[in-house]
Amino acid sequence: MSTKQESLQHIAVIMDGNGRWAQKRGLPRAAGHKKGAETVKEIAKAANERGVRFLTLYAFSTENWQRPKDEVKTLMDLLRQYLKSDLVELHKHGIRIRFIGERYMLDKDIVESMEQLEQNTADNKGMTLILAISYGSRQEIVAAVRKVAAMVKKGDISESDVDIDLVSDMLYTKDVPDPDILIRTSGEQRISNYLLWQLAYAELFFTKTLWPDFTPNELGEIIDNFYLRERRYGKV
Repeated sequence: MSTKQESLQHIAVIMDGNGRWAQKRGLPRAAGHKKGAETVKEIAKAANERGVRFLTLYAFSTENWQRPKDEVKTLMDLLRQYLKSDLVELHKHGIRIRFIGERYMLDKDIVESMEQLEQNTADNKGMTLILAISYGSRQEIVAAVRKVAAMVKKGDISESDVDIDLVSDMLYTKDVPDPDILIRTSGEQRISNYLLWQLAYAELFFTKTLWPDFTPNELGEIIDNFYLRERRYGKV
């Protein structure tokens, strides 16, 4: 059985259901994304209060670029606003903010705002909130393999030096413990190209709750359930 001594360090979330939340209410999808952004703030505060060290949220995948242009533009405009409002508020709660993903695919002003937030919150002592934006796990792993291959080719390391730790050090999350919990909202039960390497031994929780309706109380129930699970890591 999991114990308090085996502390909960990292929760990863696939925030799903914004569009369906809006459709159920006869609202444009943009309304769902806006409400979902408000939920991010509340869940981040709740996780911080529960002593979670890292919270990683899947905000925008590399595949999401294939959505209709109008929706992508709406999401990027919402991101611009969010970077200058809600995330700044989380800074006041002592939360560090980081971003992972293919930044070169984002507009320059968005990247500059992201970098500014990372710098401004770097010394905060609370939880680290990691937002995966323009992120794809297969792409991340391929990039890591290329880095390792270049090191071998250059002679910096030999093939025998390539191990799990080395590959992990090539990932965006190189200095972050692997997730203990993965939560996906909206009832879907897929990983969707998210932290494929890092989720190797995560406990999986799927809830039918749409992301905009996900509450700190439900997060607390999942955390309590986590401590009741037995984690063997492949052992007996």
